[in-house]
Formats: sequence, C-alpha cells, structure tokens
Amino acid sequence: MSRGSSKAERPDSWYHGKLNNRFNASLARTNMSDSFSNQTLSFLKNRFAEAGVNLVKRHGQNFLIDLNLLRLLVDAADLQPDDVVLEVGTGTGSLTAHMAARVAAVVTVEIDPQLHQLASEELIDFENVTLLHQDALRNKNHIDETVLNAVRQRLSEHPNGRFKLVANLPYSVATPIISNLLLTDITPVSMTVTIQKELAERITAVPSTKDYSALSVWIQSQCRASLVRVMPPSAFWPRPMVYSAILHLETDPVLRARLTDLQAFHEFVRSMFFHRRKFLRSVVVSAFKGVLDKPAVDEVLNALELGPSARAEELSIEQMIELFNAFQTRLADSRQ
Repeated sequence: MSRGSSKAERPDSWYHGKLNNRFNASLARTNMSDSFSNQTLSFLKNRFAEAGVNLVKRHGQNFLIDLNLLRLLVDAADLQPDDVVLEVGTGTGSLTAHMAARVAAVVTVEIDPQLHQLASEELIDFENVTLLHQDALRNKNHIDETVLNAVRQRLSEHPNGRFKLVANLPYSVATPIISNLLLTDITPVSMTVTIQKELAERITAVPSTKDYSALSVWIQSQCRASLVRVMPPSAFWPRPMVYSAILHLETDPVLRARLTDLQAFHEFVRSMFFHRRKFLRSVVVSAFKGVLDKPAVDEVLNALELGPSARAEELSIEQMIELFNAFQTRLADSRQ
C-alpha cells in the first residue's frame, strides 16, 4: 500500500511568498520531518493512547527514543538526494520522515495493523514514501517479492539512485533481512541498522573467536562492516533486555566479484559451520556425501594445506572463499 501518492489539500498560507513549487515541496518535507522526529517517551505514550495502539510483543517493537541516536543512525547512512531507501519496521514513521526529507524515495514496511494505520496518517503528505502493510519476509530465506518490487519501482523512477537499507530493525527479523538482501538482484550499496549488540558482534567477528560464524563469513565476504555505536536499553521503549548497536555495512563490488555463485557460496558456508567444533575434513565429507568421495575431499584439503586438525571456525574469509572455489572446481571436473 502506498500512502501519499496524491497531494493533500493545503491552505495558501502554508506557502512562503513566491517560492517555486520544487522548493516549497522540499521545505514542506523538511518541516514535516522536524515535527515527526519528536519520538520521545512521552510523545509515544500520548500518541499511542490517542490512537488506541497496543504493542504486540511478538513483533519485537522497541522504539528508538534517544533522538541523538536517531540522528546518528541517519547520519551514518550518508543519505543523498538520489538515494532510494528501504526501511523495515515503520513504527510511528519518525525515522521514515527523517529520511524522506533527504532522499528520492523511501519504501517502508510495517506488519502491525495499528502502527501501519498510525504511520499512514503521519506520512500521508510524503509523496516519496511507499508504505506497505505486510511482513518484509516471504520466509526466513527470502525477502517478500512485493517489497522488492516496490523498491525496483522506485529505482526505475530514479535511474541514478542508490539503494540503501536504513532501519531500526525488529530483533526477530534482523538476521534474515540483512543476510537475504545480499542474495537479491537489487543488492543495497549499504545497510545501516540498529540491531542487537550480540548480532553486531557476530557479523563483525574474526576467526577463532566464539562469535565467528557462517553469518560473519557470509557478510564480510561481500561487505565492509563497522560498528558505529553501542546503544543502552534506555535508548528504547519498551526497554529491551539487551544492548543494541548501530551497524553500518558497505557492499564492496570487488569482494562480491570473487563469488561466482552467491547462492552456492551461501549454502556452502552454512554447511561448514553446521558443526562448528568438528574437524573440517569431517564436516566437508558430510557436506559432499554422495557427490565427492573421501579421497577427492582429501585432495582438495591437502592442496590448500588444510591439515587434519583444521576447523571451519579457524579459517579466514579468504581461506573460506578459496575452499569454496576449490570444491566448485572439483565438482565441475567430476561432472565431465
């Protein structure tokens, strides 16, 4: 659903002198973003009481009430006038309005019917906002096609636009949203999100640490990652039980070019960490059971100088990519 696709009636006094229409529209959007940015605790409580909104715990609804951190999230995203932004978790539309005043278009998704209605009212004058009432995920492995089509449509309207994800992500969907966007045909140039601190640490982890995982390899194999700020529970309402973080990811075309088959690499990395404490040889033999025999597996591992005591959690990003490419080549040879 897209709200704001038609112009709302405004009194003549709303306009400032004889400014041209384009400047008026920009000024209006900036003024509206200022009024919507007051997402303080008292503002939320009063607004929800007024609108009869009841929060649903399963949706992971934690609203960012520290306005300095809200601005930091927007600043970290480095928003430009031609950008097309995807936001998952519209909430009250506060962050949406902040961004809509700065970019070409925002596609924002809200699953909660009450919040969707509230945001529809707040954002109705933003002609560059597409507000969808649905789950952003088709399932845990795929972004919903309606969401992707809405982004594609906005990108087609702005041929020079850059696609970015900027969101205060609900904790329950943060991993699949970030991970699955890297598998789409419209990969974002950057992703700037608030997520659990623990998840941010997993994404940015290095080899031979407890947080290093398939997710670490998958994202770092394609993105430059930086943890912008750790956020206390008091920055949100209702307060979560854990600390959060602003994470900024920039996709790197050079890094992504090394991966000739993203889907296959994604599945390969997940299989390598399925039993993270097992020796690598055992994990690989299991992953390629019925496809490659043990001598073939040993041949690949020996060529890469990965001995019998090697484990997946010890391999660098480069080593994991080399391992994947070596097995891709070996599989291709076995089919000839």
